[in-house]
Amino acid sequence: MRIRTPRWMPTKRMLTGGLVQHGRFWPYLGGCVTFAFGAYLFISSHLGTDPLDVFALGLIRHVPLTVGIAQAGVAALCLVTVALWTRHRPILSPLFTFFFCGSIIDVLRATDAQRAVPLGHYPMLAAGVLLCAYGSALIIASGFGIRAMDLLAITIVAHWRWSFWVAKGTLEMLLLASGALMSGPVGIGTVCFLVGVDLLIQPMVRANGHLLRIHNHGLPPRLPVGAQRMQTEGAG
Repeated sequence: MRIRTPRWMPTKRMLTGGLVQHGRFWPYLGGCVTFAFGAYLFISSHLGTDPLDVFALGLIRHVPLTVGIAQAGVAALCLVTVALWTRHRPILSPLFTFFFCGSIIDVLRATDAQRAVPLGHYPMLAAGVLLCAYGSALIIASGFGIRAMDLLAITIVAHWRWSFWVAKGTLEMLLLASGALMSGPVGIGTVCFLVGVDLLIQPMVRANGHLLRIHNHGLPPRLPVGAQRMQTEGAG
């Protein structure tokens, strides 16, 4: 018997193939670069970073790794968990996204790029929120390489019927707690990422569609719970 999946769950066709043919390459590339710059500003503000960077920066204090490799490791763990849980082959595009964004952060840190950004700590944090949210919106709209943690959260929702934000928030809190125990940077920036970035992503996806004609390949409209259940049961 075939497993029924909610309509809003990303499909394999959405996450692979057609990246260049359907005009999804530039939103994806721009999203990765924009998100990485935003994450770097979070780090440089010294007011705390997003949960993934808290974990990665805490880990590299104790293990000779880079941010890119640490983030790729988290992505790989999420993808393997999803593959084992759903009994499907792992989707590799999110792994590239983690590694690519993390590597850009490594370059920015190595070149001390913040010297070229004459901003105070709080303006830098505010810019980081906007860039991370907009970068995430572009990546999601491209429908390619959607972050592995989001795929794991969606799998949790499909199997346990949690709300998406509860599932994703739980995963991010696990990363945050682990990173904090390893002396990763936690602060007001971490709260701003959990609240501000998540609130801005969906409006930015819509704004891209209406103002810039960037088609949304990855974030279907939110449906009422009853409608989601009917589509889940009736999908064929």
